[in-house]
Amino acid sequence: MKTKSVTVLPYDRAWKTAFEKIRAELDAAIGDLVLGIEHVGSTSVEGLSAKPCIDIDVVIRDYTVFDAVVQRLAAIGYTHEGDLGIPEREAFKYTDKPHLQKHHLYVCPQDSAELHRHITFRDYLRTHPEAVRKYGAVKETAARLFPEDIDQYIAYKAPCIAEMYRACGLSIESNEA
Repeated sequence: MKTKSVTVLPYDRAWKTAFEKIRAELDAAIGDLVLGIEHVGSTSVEGLSAKPCIDIDVVIRDYTVFDAVVQRLAAIGYTHEGDLGIPEREAFKYTDKPHLQKHHLYVCPQDSAELHRHITFRDYLRTHPEAVRKYGAVKETAARLFPEDIDQYIAYKAPCIAEMYRACGLSIESNEA
């Protein structure tokens, strides 16, 4: 479910509650199959401006449980989309979930490089308020400059993300944050 237009809002404490509501629904369906359900992305960082879409990584031990996870997610309205070009990060779309905030759902094995990147970047931002202010300002400017062009929005943010990746020890190969 790739976003076409870009809206960036100031941090909203309701995003944490929205995540918990989605997490509870996921946990009821797949909780016994997974190691965890992580709130990642900008909405998971207090004080960070973000697109109002909750990013979620469901963590599995390995792919031995993946088919069962796909089946159970299908039973509650999610469709597997594949890795969308990012290895070890399986994307899911949904329809008819008006009771939940818009969200992106991914399933990753615990040793996934993409999962590691999401968690490391999130945790870095959570402990570096100056980085949050800087990244938030860049995101707000990018959204003002490119409100109808997600690719230009992402490109505008890229140098800032690359700088922060270096600061937290990540490579800059995949920076779709």
